[in-house]
Amino acid sequence: MTTWLCACAGAIVGTSLLGGRAEAQSFGSPPAGAYPILFNDHTVYATPDTLRRGRVLAALVRGREIYVPLRSMFEALGATVSVTDHGRTIGATKPGSSVVVTVGKPEAVINGERRPLDVPPISYRGIVLVPIRVIAEALGAYVQWVPSERIVVVRTTPLVAPPPPATPEPAPVIVVPPSPTPAPTPRPASERPYAFIQAAISDASNYNEFISGPRCGSYLLDAAYALRSSPLAIKVDYREDQYVTNDNLTDTNGNQYTQFATIDGGTAFTPVFDAHDTSVDVRLEYQIAAPRIYLGVGYLHTANNYGYPQLNGVGAGLEKLPSLRTGIDLYGSAFYYLSATGTYTVEQPNSVDDGTSYRQRYAIVRYDIGAALVAARFPVYLYGGYRGDRYYAKAYAPIGQVHDGPYLGVGVRL
Repeated sequence: MTTWLCACAGAIVGTSLLGGRAEAQSFGSPPAGAYPILFNDHTVYATPDTLRRGRVLAALVRGREIYVPLRSMFEALGATVSVTDHGRTIGATKPGSSVVVTVGKPEAVINGERRPLDVPPISYRGIVLVPIRVIAEALGAYVQWVPSERIVVVRTTPLVAPPPPATPEPAPVIVVPPSPTPAPTPRPASERPYAFIQAAISDASNYNEFISGPRCGSYLLDAAYALRSSPLAIKVDYREDQYVTNDNLTDTNGNQYTQFATIDGGTAFTPVFDAHDTSVDVRLEYQIAAPRIYLGVGYLHTANNYGYPQLNGVGAGLEKLPSLRTGIDLYGSAFYYLSATGTYTVEQPNSVDDGTSYRQRYAIVRYDIGAALVAARFPVYLYGGYRGDRYYAKAYAPIGQVHDGPYLGVGVRL
């Protein structure tokens, strides 16, 4: 508590009363009563020569004035104190300072100079008490009432602030050459996507109601995409078969005709033409094993240029995608589409069947097996294999179909 009060006295009593007019209210409003004094870090009593229980506390509050004992305060500093015969006038001297007061007289003689007082000194239990202004002006003291501790703090030696820290010598400036701009950090393999696009040609065989034989040129285009950290992948296969239909009959004028099977089990003729069959197979796949073995569902769409129904169907199957690692990499797939359907409408004017619609349906199996030859740190690779599909006629379909054969192509890792 002593240290705290000393700090409080030095900080709060910033208004030194030396040579100024001291009002009691300047130090707070202590309630009436007797309080101890903490004088230069020591407790002071009015009668230090008697037992503690008989002592009078050094500070007394009456009205709004704080009184302190003149004699005990000066004796604590080693001053000489004298009292007149009648005991009402008291003087105290020490080198460089003197004070004389008279009980009941509102003035004090401080260092030989008469100074008026707002209130006169009083006698309390035989002790002469003077207003704090006398102590402040005679001793050059700092005085403060501390309400939280209910104590009067008096200091004649101001607190000495600690010296400011020595200013360190400036450190030598070290010029660091700028570091070279770091190269972009490549994304970890686990974050880079797995993707490729590849194209191939195939010398395929094509068997359907219009052709029977290996006179078919096929064009294949595939693409796949997957995040390496995700088990999902998307695969898209595109196939286009181009062929000239069978030459089954030539008339007397040299016109060539193709004989084909109809949906009712009969046969008919049509002039030879260039046929185009296309298919798009979109698959959403989920990886079930490594390396890149997937279970997937697919959506198949087929079209042609000769007016037969476009087929649509949903299927499922297994696929091993190429891992695209350096060296020879095997891949393959097998998907089954239970019901690929399309609507066929008969257009025969003057026929009882004109305008009749039929729901054509096939079950389709698609298969692929091959290998990729991948070079290290080179995005382009070679691939090849055997791919095909088989159409099984289920409803209002003339005959089954087969499109298959070897292929060879080029792929690019993305």
